Amino acid sequence: MKTDSFALRHIGPRATDIEHMLKTIGVDSIEQLIYETVPDGIRLKKDLELPVGLSESEYSYHMLQLASKNKLFKSYIGLGYHEAFTPSVIKRNIFENPGWYTAYTPYQAEIAQGRLEALLNFQTMICDLTGMPLANASLLDEATAAAEAMTMLFALRSRTQKKENTHKFFVSEEVLPQTLAVLTTKAKPLGIELVVGNHSEFDFSGEFFGSLLQYPAKHGEVLSYEDFVKKAHASDIKVAVAADILSLVLLTPPGEFDADVVVGTTQRFGIPLGYGGPHAGYFATREEYKRNIPGRIIGVSKDKDGNRALRMALQTREQHIKRDKATSNICTAQVLLAVMAGMYAVYHGPEGLKYIANKVHGSAVTLAGSLEKLGFEQLNKSYFDTLLIKADAAKVKATAESHEVNFLYIDDNHVALSINEATNIDDINVIVKIFAKVAGKKAEAITELSDVSTINGTKRSSSFLQEKVFNSYHSETEMMRYIRKLERRDLSLNHSMISLGSCTMKLNAATEMLPLSMAQWANIHPFVPVEQAEGYQTVLKELEHQLNVITGFAGTSLQPNSGAQGEYAGLMAIHSYHESRGEGHRNICLIPASAHGTNPASAVLAGMKVVVTKTDDRGNIDVEDLREKAEKYKDNLSALMVTYPSTHGVFESSIKEITQIIHDNGGQVYMDGANMNAQVGLTNPATIGADVCHLNLHKTFAIPHGGGGPGVGPICVAEHLVEFLPSNPVIPTGGSNAIEAISAAPWGSSLVCLISYGYIKMLGADGLKQSTINAILNANYIKSRLETKFDILYTGERGRAAHEMIVDCRPYKKNGIEVVDIAKRLIDYGFHAPTVSFPVAGTLMVEPTESESRQELDRFCDALLSIREEIDTLADDEDNVLKNAPHTLQMLTDDEWKHPYSRQKAAYPLEYIAENKFWPSVRRVDDAFGDRNLMCTCAPIETYIEA
Repeated sequence: MKTDSFALRHIGPRATDIEHMLKTIGVDSIEQLIYETVPDGIRLKKDLELPVGLSESEYSYHMLQLASKNKLFKSYIGLGYHEAFTPSVIKRNIFENPGWYTAYTPYQAEIAQGRLEALLNFQTMICDLTGMPLANASLLDEATAAAEAMTMLFALRSRTQKKENTHKFFVSEEVLPQTLAVLTTKAKPLGIELVVGNHSEFDFSGEFFGSLLQYPAKHGEVLSYEDFVKKAHASDIKVAVAADILSLVLLTPPGEFDADVVVGTTQRFGIPLGYGGPHAGYFATREEYKRNIPGRIIGVSKDKDGNRALRMALQTREQHIKRDKATSNICTAQVLLAVMAGMYAVYHGPEGLKYIANKVHGSAVTLAGSLEKLGFEQLNKSYFDTLLIKADAAKVKATAESHEVNFLYIDDNHVALSINEATNIDDINVIVKIFAKVAGKKAEAITELSDVSTINGTKRSSSFLQEKVFNSYHSETEMMRYIRKLERRDLSLNHSMISLGSCTMKLNAATEMLPLSMAQWANIHPFVPVEQAEGYQTVLKELEHQLNVITGFAGTSLQPNSGAQGEYAGLMAIHSYHESRGEGHRNICLIPASAHGTNPASAVLAGMKVVVTKTDDRGNIDVEDLREKAEKYKDNLSALMVTYPSTHGVFESSIKEITQIIHDNGGQVYMDGANMNAQVGLTNPATIGADVCHLNLHKTFAIPHGGGGPGVGPICVAEHLVEFLPSNPVIPTGGSNAIEAISAAPWGSSLVCLISYGYIKMLGADGLKQSTINAILNANYIKSRLETKFDILYTGERGRAAHEMIVDCRPYKKNGIEVVDIAKRLIDYGFHAPTVSFPVAGTLMVEPTESESRQELDRFCDALLSIREEIDTLADDEDNVLKNAPHTLQMLTDDEWKHPYSRQKAAYPLEYIAENKFWPSVRRVDDAFGDRNLMCTCAPIETYIEA
């Protein structure tokens, strides 16, 4: 056994198991299985041109060497990014804990109550600090949250406004540059005209539907916006405010001056800078917009016994349901980061946050006084943390960098610097020393902070975070126990397999994760000069090359910070390509009926019109229907969006014919990379004829799902699309004819890109291919075991599944059993349900990944086969073991047991369960009640039941 092989540790099946698995499947060899699964016409003719994999110890040393190339300067650049302290109790027990980072999106609420409570805390924190009644469970970053505000307000244009004429959106010139860039990208395909200007000179008589203000302004000035908001509302113009979350501890909340939407980032609530992300954006708005708000909302409901239970609320708003009618393609949240930010508020409480905010403000005031004594003019009259200094920028820059300090250099004569939580008196003295040297004067040492406030007329008077949870856990012991209490309520990959089709819940290896905790990777500001981030630049460039090799494409952008953002970026690159050829009129996007809901939503947001193509009886794309529609729309055909292997888990042999039809009719082919785990090393998007694909690094390439986020969705493109890869206004990236920006940071969520880099680096060419082969092996093994008792809906021409399969549960309706009953009963067996009712209603889509062992696959199959037997023996009665599932410990320990089956049957239907029993903390959650009585903050359930 080659113990230094990472593939040995990552891939589940042992050599001794594979022979048995192949026999069960009915093939003589792995080669035969792959031949019968992947069409020969798309197989790669040679191995991936990537190096041999490193061992875990070699990789750890490699990352230490690269980390040393990142220069840890003190950065006061600001622009929405500020160094913050991650409390050690949160870092160790959440950020570094697989019980939190390997969980899946909380669609199965009964086994996600801990994470849901943590997200409810986050929503409460956002509502309290912004002064708004409703918040979602986080977005991607501040810039994309602002773009979501713009598109929501565009969709909400009032009946009194002529929708065809009301298309202008005012953006204050004080908005952060990266936010403006993302707004510009998002506005164009929707026909929104951005008007950038001075808010105090704005003419409210124009054809505007909305506006965006920055609070404090981009260079630190705290402006009063009350008059602006009143005049805007008088003209039926809605107002969004991008607000610094820490400043709202001291400043009047935007909700109190009647803002319609408040957006921002929670990065400075204990989240590492990470060279740009991941961070949790926030979005808060009025209650009347609850069915329009993008992203996910966590709501309070009740379970079958009437006990308080949490769930994701109002899911009919999501693009999964609305598809091309959706006003947002966001299908995720930055859950792990939102959990950390919410816990930061829980740990510090309102008084702790006031202390931190006052220390930041006091440091800024103290520094301003010292700089003014040196003869520098500080231009901000009212400010929270940022000073705007009139000075020779070139001289300041040279002196600052010699002291390993970064400021923001606005122009030749102006320097801005933003104080953060990590700034102490010694740091302030270094800053003073830098400016003293520039002035040729002697610095006077600072020994204490000023308690004078410069916040005039906009000072907060309202209380916040008065709920018990924010006033209970301020010692590390208590906080550690609270985090652990919530963790025990969640089923994660550290307990059992999560076999979600289309979601690829594989091992997130510890060696891949460990570098994220190192200061040399965690504490780099995204806008530092690139020469200060040489380690990061090496990793990001090599990751781009690795993904180029894997996909067969010529260029990659890592900027999109979710799969949905990747879809959008890929379609915008296609649109830009057509536009560059004088064919900007091409706007028809063909999408198969089986596609993921984000596909049509992304297409509409990219300015395209969706035309749905049929699937045949075997679940494959109906080639003749596709040909007919491609030819019908050939003059305006922009793209085909296709998932491969298909959403049904099949390698369609007609794929090259399909892509050729699109090309013959002037279109481009976008491949959704959700199922890339079945391709790596065997085939690739370039080989099947695609022009662009997005990849889910949080699926195939081992970034943890983190309970629904973080995610990374880079796009890989053919040579003719490279020039359109997205850029950034602060640090240019991308192509020569770049899209302005897709997300806020130049390289998106750079910190977690280290994970995918490590995954590829340690597996190497052979390990990557073996991972794909074993994913296919595991899926077909499950299929062979289950098809004795269940119908498997779709297979390839030779009867094989790709890396996932669809189990048909519709026949059991005759027994009174719905697919959701099977999903909830699986919880009693210690498993998270597979994907429910997607892509076919009434089914389960199962994807085991390569990381699971034969023993775990057998436990899962035994559980489903046992449930199948339970269905057959059910009496025609609602009081049965499936309808009552999941069974809680409280149920099993009640004095009375009135059900017609035993407690043993309820809790321990198979022997293996006794070794590692997972108890759900609530019974089945009442979804309808939660939607009828929406509540998304921490007040007790009685509050809104009575209301």
